[in-house]
Formats: sequence, structure tokens, C-alpha cells
Amino acid sequence: MQAAAKDFSKPLGGESAGWLVILAGFSCLPFVLGPYWLNSAIVGLFYVMMASSWNLLAGFTGQVSFAHAAFAGIGCYTSGILSAKLGLHPLFGLLLGVAAAALLSLCLGALCIRMGGIYLSLTTLAFSEIVRIIIQNEYDVTRGTMGLVVPFIVGPYSKTTAFYIMLVAAVGVVWLVSWIINSDMGLRFRAVLNDETAAQSLGVNVTRVRLNAFVISGAMAGLAGSLYGHYLMLITPHIPSLDMMFHVLAMAVIGGLGTMAGPVVGAFLLEVLSEFVREFSDKYHVLVFACVALVFARFAPQGLVGLSVNWWKKVTGGKRST
Repeated sequence: MQAAAKDFSKPLGGESAGWLVILAGFSCLPFVLGPYWLNSAIVGLFYVMMASSWNLLAGFTGQVSFAHAAFAGIGCYTSGILSAKLGLHPLFGLLLGVAAAALLSLCLGALCIRMGGIYLSLTTLAFSEIVRIIIQNEYDVTRGTMGLVVPFIVGPYSKTTAFYIMLVAAVGVVWLVSWIINSDMGLRFRAVLNDETAAQSLGVNVTRVRLNAFVISGAMAGLAGSLYGHYLMLITPHIPSLDMMFHVLAMAVIGGLGTMAGPVVGAFLLEVLSEFVREFSDKYHVLVFACVALVFARFAPQGLVGLSVNWWKKVTGGKRST
């Protein structure tokens, strides 16, 4: 993970024109896709937000948290309950959902961020399961596994409207992650990732840096979860589940952990592959993706993006990244 961040920490700023062309082409999808694949594109945008925000934490500070889906669920249920039961407009509910996810990530981070390593992972794993169990059993509030019906984010239900809302949000999240990584805050993130002791000796408050990444990442997950819930109009305990968490993890790792483009590539690639794998089985695709992610983590930690960059440099005679 560290090696990936060292070599690919910069966004593809030199290819800004290429990104704009891709974005312009992607924004035309509602005019060419049918409802089924347009739904896949919307779900893919949700995963772009989830994978990119988790990448900010794991890829640029080296903290492997399994609570990311739980924060998405907290944002989703906070916004959904406020809008469905109290009549609050979904946009205000969304803001409060993001605030709730940020607050709980602050509380959880303050408790366990000093542990680091496997202890942080295990604590966040337990937190994730606690959140899911509470949501599943508080039937009067969340309607448990039956699911809570919530209103659409704005106006009458429309997949086209949902697509553009998710597109704006996904672009905003990716841009914000890029901006953070290229700011002084991002420099501290990478300093902590590459050599925690050296960073501390230079006056970097390691705990604060880790906590900042944890809270920002959690707030982004809350935003993604809130938007996703209002798009589905039916929120269930699947959103804060470990199944969702491992799906996001596989997307970031296979795409390229510690890169800007990796989580975007991984999110769309695995979402499309999921649609084909479901034709054979709708139960084991996460297991398959998790196994592939383990192979990438062991043999190609830079993911598909890193492999592509290395291959391109080799073809063009440039210096190969290691």
C-alpha cells in the first residue's frame, strides 16, 4: 500500500483535458442507455464515491478501516428517517446525514485511531457489525430487514435526475480528494504513510492527521449513502453490511490503491462485471472479487492503474515505475 502511494499520489492533472472528455462523454449516457444499464451507471457512481473516499483513508494514510459502509448506512438512515418519519426535505436530511456520519466517525476515530494496524481494523469491523445489528433489530424505527421507504432526493422520481445528481456528487468527491492530496494536508497524509516516526520528528501530529483523514472519509461515505438511499427509495441493512464494505475494498484495491484514478476504474469495472456474474450466481460475486483483490494486493499493489502506467512507460521507453 505504501509503495503505491509513493509513486501515484499525484492525480492525473496533466491529463485534465482527457478527464473532461471522459466526463463529457459520460454525461451523455442517459441519452443512449436503457433503464437497466442507466441504473448500473448510477450505482457505479455511488461506488466511485465510496471507493475514492475509502482510498483517501487507506491509500494515502495507510489506515485500513472496515467501518466505511457503516458510515454510509448512518448517513443513509439518518437522512431517510428524518425525511420519511419527520417530513424533513431530503436535501436537509442529507446534510444532517453527512453531519451524523462525520460526528460518529470523529467519536470512533478518537477512541481507536491511536491503535493503528490490525487493532484499528478489528475495532472498526466490530463497530460495523454493531451498527448493522442495531439497524436490523430496531424495527419500529428502521423497519429492519423489511426496509424503510424514503422519498426521492428532489422532485418526482427520475433515473435521469438521479444520474446527474450522483454524477455531480461523485465528481465533487473525486475533486475534493484530489485537492486534499495536493494540499499541505495531503502532504502530511503521505508523510505519515511513508514514515510515521520521521513525520513525528518533524512536528507532524500523527494522531490528528489520521483523525482528520478518518472524519473526512466518513463524511464522504455518509454523503454517498444518503444519496444512494434516496435514489433507491428503500433503505435496508445491506448498505451498512460487510458485504458492501468488502465490495468497496475490492474496487479500490483492484483499481489501484493510492491512486486517484484507481477507485474510479475499479468501481465501474466491478459494477459492470457484477451484472454479468449475477447471471451465474448472485451470492458469490463478492467472494470472487475479494479473492481477486487479495491477488492484486499481493502481486500488484498498484492495481490496474499502476500496471497500465508501467506498461505504457515500458512501451514508450520511459522509466518504469517500481
